[in-house]
Amino acid sequence: RYSLFHNRLKNIEENEGGLDKFSKSYKTFGVNQFVDGGIYCKEWAPGAEAVFLAGDFNDWNPFSHPYKKMEYGKWELFIPPGQDGCSPVPHGSKLKVVIRAQNGELLYRISPWARYVVRDEDKVNYDWVHWNPPQSYIHKHPSPKRLKSLRIYESHVGIASPEGKVASYKNFTYNVLPRIKDLGYNCVQLMAIMEHAYYASFGYQVTSFFAASSRYGTPDDLKEMIDIAHSMGITVLLDVVHSHASKNSEDGLNKFDGTDSCFFHSGPKGNHQLWDSRLFDYANWEVLRFLLSNLRMWIEDYRFDGFRFDGVTSMLYHHHGIGTGFSGDYNEYFGLHVDEDALCYLMLANHMINFLHPECITIAEDVSGMPALCRPVAEGGGGFDYRLAMAIPDKWIQIIKELKDEDWNMGNIVHTLTNRRYEEKYIAYAESHDQALVGDKTLAFRLMDAEMYTNMSVLSPLTPVIDRGIQLHKMIRLITHALGGESYLNFMGNEFGHPEWLDFPRRGNNESYHYARRQFNLTEDHLLRYRFLNSFDRDMNKLEEQFGWLASPPGYVSEKHESNKVIAFERAGLIFIFNFHPYQSYVDYRVVIWHSSLTVICKYKILLDSDAAEYGGHERLDHNTEYFSEEYPHNYRPNSLMV
Repeated sequence: RYSLFHNRLKNIEENEGGLDKFSKSYKTFGVNQFVDGGIYCKEWAPGAEAVFLAGDFNDWNPFSHPYKKMEYGKWELFIPPGQDGCSPVPHGSKLKVVIRAQNGELLYRISPWARYVVRDEDKVNYDWVHWNPPQSYIHKHPSPKRLKSLRIYESHVGIASPEGKVASYKNFTYNVLPRIKDLGYNCVQLMAIMEHAYYASFGYQVTSFFAASSRYGTPDDLKEMIDIAHSMGITVLLDVVHSHASKNSEDGLNKFDGTDSCFFHSGPKGNHQLWDSRLFDYANWEVLRFLLSNLRMWIEDYRFDGFRFDGVTSMLYHHHGIGTGFSGDYNEYFGLHVDEDALCYLMLANHMINFLHPECITIAEDVSGMPALCRPVAEGGGGFDYRLAMAIPDKWIQIIKELKDEDWNMGNIVHTLTNRRYEEKYIAYAESHDQALVGDKTLAFRLMDAEMYTNMSVLSPLTPVIDRGIQLHKMIRLITHALGGESYLNFMGNEFGHPEWLDFPRRGNNESYHYARRQFNLTEDHLLRYRFLNSFDRDMNKLEEQFGWLASPPGYVSEKHESNKVIAFERAGLIFIFNFHPYQSYVDYRVVIWHSSLTVICKYKILLDSDAAEYGGHERLDHNTEYFSEEYPHNYRPNSLMV
């Protein structure tokens, strides 16, 4: 694998002048404004017979501005400035690339490199709009330094409002970012930014890879949003989709030059049978140019601080993970079923990002457990910084769905939270957007279900269902945060147990926005119990910020007691103790102290208590109590304390 990567990199150096120049192609492809006012246009359309540019600037004459055919399927066009020195293609004017296909048909296409596309309310398809404002947004704040402890708030701009509408970049900037900062998250991961024609696809059916979604506002609005986040010390990651592309041809990449291939594999190999989308040909030179340039554009133009790569499992294997289970056997990760070209692309992408922008972060969404995916490329690894611990939310769902409280297995919980490859960083999460979508249930909804509609008011009785749900919601999140990885992720709204599911407007729900929103206002109503969960999530993050357990070595688990239903572990000098027993409390309970010296008595105090009144608990512990270590052997360690 490293040999394949090295050969590709060497070819780029020899034939393209280096990775820096190769990945800067976003400045020359598409339609670009020259300083002197002229317009330079460049496209890759290997299957085209002829290429033209049409638009408002030439009254949509499809033949007046032909491209010149170059080597390797490239086409170029230069339009000189007007007599007044102004651009011949004004800012805000509509454009189309006109392709004469091999069968003679004229195809009106959006450039794959288009920076801004919009859809009029009375139209189905998007239009390409030339974006070249007289004064673009100028970033005022530097990007934050690379974080040691990553606390990620997974977000979707369009649903980030209690109102039933598509929310804006401006709304997120001034209403949501302060909330994220207050909750103690230091990183926001933005979904559905790359333009996608179908809103209900959650942004995963991308049509224009270089365009920020116009349904939320302008490119400058997004730049301002990122800049304001940086001023708050918040790192901003883009959920990038390079695993597949929308099948749209009128306003997408599909059949851009009139052929079945171009950016994709031809025939069945180029189609994802479950996602109904097109699959990139990662061995193609121009596909590598397109995707690598795409990453660089988002970093350098918008100032994103890194990426969460979606659908990595689909990329890594020719079977795309369809109908395949992964047990951890190494035969599952090496063989002809692995798409080495896709893996090589990921190595190139991470190498480029690390070489040009070493402060940036990359995350892999891989369910298969591919070894060394998060080790440096120089070691033959994939080069990612983190991978998602995707088994953890599945485990919590399985436990809550299938087991009675008294049947919870402490050893199985600990195994799932600690089962990760040595020196590969994992992002732990109890739930993400996947569990919030219609057809699934969030943890809060699984725990409390219909009673969330009737018994979340403090004026109503605290029923056993609500009591159990609130307490377990906090405990599950804390043990996942503290033991499950080297980073933590939460999907917006789930921190306070957002009621109901997430469903985008579509035919099946009469185009309703009722479930495509986040009711942040619920946490501001002091008569509702949602504020308890919100406060606990905030203080949990603030405690991690103070002690940095995510950046510390993995926790030492000293106890996983099946009959007592107790889990105890130590990490970053803190002792975490969880009592999952449905009805049994304990006094004078002895727990191990891992780091305590044999000769020094250590004093401990409660820092965070899920049973505290401000978190909706029963206030059964006295926070003024001081606990002292003693030389009393317990669980094969010399020192312990009683709680």
